[in-house]
Amino acid sequence: MNFVSLFDSLKLIKPEITISLTLLVVLILDLIFNENKKIVWLFSVVGVILALVFTIANLSVQNYAFIPTDGGHNFGLLSIDSFSSFFKILILISTLLILYFSNKSNEILNTGKRQGEYYTLLFGMVLGMMFLTSASDLIMIYLSMELLSLPSYVLAGFLKLRERNSEASLKYLLYGAASSGFMLFGISLVYGMAGTTNLQLINLYLQFPQTHYITFSLAMIMIFAGIGFKISSAPFHFWTPDVYEGSPISITAFLSVASKAAGFAVLIRIIRTGFVLGVNEQGSWILSNIFNWQTLLIISSILTMTLGNFTALWQNNLKRMLAYSSIAHAGYMLLGIVVLSTQGILAVLIYFFFYMLMNVGAFFVVSLIADKLHTEDIHEYNGMGYKSPWLAALLAIFLISLTGLPPTAGFIGKLYLFIALVDSNMIALAVIALLNTVVSLYYYIRVIKHMYLKKPEGEVETFTPNFANLTFTLILAAAILVFGIYFTPIANLAKQSISILGL
Repeated sequence: MNFVSLFDSLKLIKPEITISLTLLVVLILDLIFNENKKIVWLFSVVGVILALVFTIANLSVQNYAFIPTDGGHNFGLLSIDSFSSFFKILILISTLLILYFSNKSNEILNTGKRQGEYYTLLFGMVLGMMFLTSASDLIMIYLSMELLSLPSYVLAGFLKLRERNSEASLKYLLYGAASSGFMLFGISLVYGMAGTTNLQLINLYLQFPQTHYITFSLAMIMIFAGIGFKISSAPFHFWTPDVYEGSPISITAFLSVASKAAGFAVLIRIIRTGFVLGVNEQGSWILSNIFNWQTLLIISSILTMTLGNFTALWQNNLKRMLAYSSIAHAGYMLLGIVVLSTQGILAVLIYFFFYMLMNVGAFFVVSLIADKLHTEDIHEYNGMGYKSPWLAALLAIFLISLTGLPPTAGFIGKLYLFIALVDSNMIALAVIALLNTVVSLYYYIRVIKHMYLKKPEGEVETFTPNFANLTFTLILAAAILVFGIYFTPIANLAKQSISILGL
């Protein structure tokens, strides 16, 4: 690559460069300010805000970065477009929320001098996520996924206070290594057949009939296993409950939102860039018939929704319950990809934005209650409506939104998904999703029942979160209620993000 093209490529990845520099600055500041970690946190926030500004500036850009000069084509390792920018905005907003979350969490504050390591590892995850959303080459996808995974393995067991912390880290590492191996083997098979790992060139290769169908299908299933691990889709979800329960609550929330967003972004890009041959008048994709993505996604979606929801029914630990809830929501979002159309991807983007707000909000309230009660057991929530009326009311709003009931933003996300399914005549899938939503209503309402209809045992000790935490939670809850009524800005942003891709 010559100097000019390299310089142009670097200009396109200003957000990623900003995150990289922030990581280095945080690492240095951690060494300098050995006692006062507040400065490390402040620089972390400033770095994320700067990256967010650069990402918003890239919303109207459509270009490739790092194009090989001897490749005979104009396809690069990274696609810088509004689609990737949308997911980067979502990841960076999630990071800002988690930074505040971490700064108020007793779990993280009690680590003392290790807080600098925590923020350094967190930025390593963010950098991997941001590259993953733009990656348009299978090797780049794999490297980005590893960059995301390695710090997350450490963060999952960061506390080292209880056995479940180490168990979470070890299980995450073992499952992650296995899925990574499957994915890499699948990529090697694709390269052996197509002679390239670039998604655009793979698309050109698939337009000719010389491909070995069985081998190529096996390779795609292996690659999907790697991505399915990141998005917690069945049958690659087994790590999720134990890791979510054993990790710090802030990291659990981050994995359930940002990591999942990066996984969905790369899955959509692989299918759209590598397999779509055209778009018909109705906006539906015309895929290469070498591999039946739709059948695979339908099976995975139904399994993910059903296993997630039904297993959540008998969970007494709130973190485990929200973990299975997160699995179920991955199943709902897979439905948007199953449709294989513009409307379906639009539904996924809108759903994800609202899911970020309500899931982070729910985990934050659980964290505040856990800091006070030192437990996440549902039976300790008995009478929470009397013990802490504000937290109980706010948690109820987040849970109602996660169910998908009006007038919350969760209802709008589900509405767009059902519209996409009905427009594509997938009525059976819509019915299955609706029945799963009814099942989820039970375990969300169960928490509300414990908070308002169960009497607390022993003496009732009331408590109220401090002003900053209450304000933060109120802002998230207010956003959910406002977007449940006026969601046009998010819908327009999502439409703009997929229009540049020609979706």
